[in-house]
Amino acid sequence: MSQKIAIVDDNRNLLESLSIALTSEGFKIDTYDNGEHALQGIRESPVDLAILDIKMPRLNGFDVLRKLRKISAVPVIFLTSKCDDVDEASGLDSGADDYIRKPFAESILISRIRALLRRQSPDQTEQTQYLSRGDLEMDLDRYQCLWKGMLVPSLTATEFEILKILVKRPGVVRSRNQIIDLVYGTGFAIEDRTIDSHKKRIVEKFKMVDPKFAQVAAVYSLGYRWIPSVN
Repeated sequence: MSQKIAIVDDNRNLLESLSIALTSEGFKIDTYDNGEHALQGIRESPVDLAILDIKMPRLNGFDVLRKLRKISAVPVIFLTSKCDDVDEASGLDSGADDYIRKPFAESILISRIRALLRRQSPDQTEQTQYLSRGDLEMDLDRYQCLWKGMLVPSLTATEFEILKILVKRPGVVRSRNQIIDLVYGTGFAIEDRTIDSHKKRIVEKFKMVDPKFAQVAAVYSLGYRWIPSVN
C-alpha cells in the first residue's frame, strides 16, 4: 500500500511541484494551502508523514505542529525559508523530526522522507519487539517508552531512534556524527545542534514522568551516552 504524505504550504506553485515529484515516487499526496484545512484533513484522513512550511498566515508551522501533536505522532518535516538557526532549533524543540531550508533539491527532500518512513516501519527481521534496560522498556513497533512503569509522552520518530541508539549500548559514548549517520544515514548534511535539540526534547519528556531522570548524559566535546539505571 502506498504511503500518504500531507504537504502544507501557502505557496501553490510549491504545492503543485512537490505533489508531482512525490506522486512520481509512488506516494499518495494530500495538499493544503493553510494550517486549519490541514489539521481538519489529517484528522479525517490520517497520513504517514507531514511536510509543514513554517511561514504561513493565520496558523504558522509551529502552531500547526502543536495542534497536530495532540492528535498524531506522525513524523514531521519543517520547510523554512529563513537562515536563522533559532527557527530551526525551535522547530525541533516543538516536536518536528527534521527541517529543510528553502530552496532545496527535491531529491534531498525525498531522501529525508524515505529515511523517516523507514524508521516508522517495523523491521521484519527484528527478532525482539521490545528493548529493555533497567527501568526502561521500549516498544520498537509502537514507538512507545515506559520509564519506571509510566508511559513517556510521545517521542517523535527521530527522538525514539536516537534514544534506541544510546540505550542499545549503555555507557558507550556516541558522537553527534555517529548519531547522525545511524539515524539519518551517511551523507546527510545535518548540523550537530540538531542532535542537541532532539536530546533536549527527549530529556524533557522523560522528566514529565520522573523529574529526577538523568540517564541521557552529555560527555563534554564527545557526545552522549545512556547511563544504566540502578534498581
